[in-house]
Order: sequence, then structure tokens, then C-alpha cells
Amino acid sequence: MSPDSLSVISFPSLGLEFDPARVLSIGPLDIRMYGVMIALGLMLAVLYACGRSRQFGLTTEDLTDGVLCIVPFAVLCARLYYCIFRWDMYANDFWGIFRIWKGGLAIYGGVIGAAIGILVFAKIKKVKVGAVLDITSLGFLIGQCLGRWGNFFNREAFGAVTDSFFRMGLMNKNTGEFTYVHPTFLYESAWNLCGFILLHFLSKKRKYDGQIALGYLAWYGLGRTFIEGLRQDSLWLGNFRVSQLLAAVTCFAAVALLMFFAFKPHKPEDMQVSIFLAQEEARLAAQEAEETGETEA
Repeated sequence: MSPDSLSVISFPSLGLEFDPARVLSIGPLDIRMYGVMIALGLMLAVLYACGRSRQFGLTTEDLTDGVLCIVPFAVLCARLYYCIFRWDMYANDFWGIFRIWKGGLAIYGGVIGAAIGILVFAKIKKVKVGAVLDITSLGFLIGQCLGRWGNFFNREAFGAVTDSFFRMGLMNKNTGEFTYVHPTFLYESAWNLCGFILLHFLSKKRKYDGQIALGYLAWYGLGRTFIEGLRQDSLWLGNFRVSQLLAAVTCFAAVALLMFFAFKPHKPEDMQVSIFLAQEEARLAAQEAEETGETEA
């Protein structure tokens, strides 16, 4: 049964209905809720990372510098990834590639771009790449968990028609009909939340730099492999859903590497956090010696 409003979103099994605004208007300023959710996710990810920076052998200054270095790469690659696999939309509208405010970002492209930014950042800061990947991966899960709700406001990234308990009813702009579909944005948000909780606790017992990043790739890849198969708006490469194929490959590779490294000996002193603490201890000792010398003089 069609709802009174064409923009309403319903969860009949839960007795819930929503009509969230896509745009928040504050005076002459229009703010898209999709952007708000992305920004909120980024902000919370940075706050979390800053709170745990020392546990990964980094400073808060390192992380704020990292954000300035990594985010541009992530946004650029997220856009390029989307445009490359939707080239039919931009072949005759090249400048449309730059109209990012009209939508069109791909998470996997963002992950690839962030990885490139991390390599650049780690090289400049002379810190271990694995440690930066670890803490960034936890931030990814926070950002992706919240960012997916931007799809909720936009009424997009939903799955195939279903009569399951969690079905979501909305107006399908592609068919012009009110249909009940899989709320894949919700599935992925919940999956990312569970992954964050799991890896948050596991990160406190990690044996080597990069272990949590591999856990992220395995966890996210596993979930995305199945969830992507439900979506109606996948990016395609021939007969394959690009993100589903990439998710399956990265999941398999990450699990293989986790198993490989599980049987290798690891030296705690080689981890970035151990190097960081040793450097800090040496710095404090030097400072104390200098102060003692000034006192004696």
C-alpha cells in the first residue's frame, strides 16, 4: 500500500515510518544530510583515533596531519572509482566528473585512495605504515557505519525487492513504484559497527603492525561480498559486480595473510608503539639530564 508521502520510508514489520529531509536549510544555506553524515563519521573517527594515538605509537599531531594528507586522496579516488565504472554517464559530460556535490562516491575507491595517502604520510613522518593502517582501519569502520546513513537520507543504495522481516518500503525512483526492498545501507552499517567493536578489543592485543588492517579487510570484505549481491545499484565490470569481486578477493587475501603471519614470530620491540615509547623515554631522560645539569651549575 502506498504511503501518503512519496518520500516516506517505512519499516512495516517494526511499525516505523520516516520522512527524513535530504537537505537541511539554515537561512540561505542548504546542507545535504548525506554530507552531514559523512562529516560526522569523519569527525568521530578522528576523535577516536586521537584518543588512542599513543597506543599505536603516534601523536595527536601526527593524526591531524594525517587527516589533511589522507582525506584528499580518499575523496579523489572515491570519485574516480565511481566515474570509471559509470563512464557512460560522463563520456559526453566530462565536467560532470567534477560536480561531486551531485553524488557519486564509491567506498572502495575511498579505501584505495586512503591507502595511497597513508603510504605518502608514513613516508613523510617516518613511521611504520602498518601502525597507521591499523588505527585508520578502525576509523574507517566508524566513518562507514555512520556514512551509510547518508544513503538512508538520499533513499539510495538499497537492495532487491523482498518480503523479509527487515524490509524497507520506499518509492523506487527508477521504477516510479513504491516497493519493499532490502535496506542494504542498514545491513552494512550494522556489520561495520560489529566489526568496529570486535577489532577495537582485538587491537589491544595485536602482535604486529598491520594486523588490525588485515582484520578490517577480512571483516569488511566478507560482509560486502554478501551485501553487495543484494544491491540494485552496483557498479559492473562485464558480468561482475566490481565491489563484490574486489571484496571477495581482498577478504580471501587478508585471511590468507592473517593465517601466514599467525605462524611467524613477532618481536614486540619492532612495533611502532614500542619505538615511540623508547623514543619518548630517551627524550624524557635527556630532558631530565639537562635540567639536572642546569641545577648543578
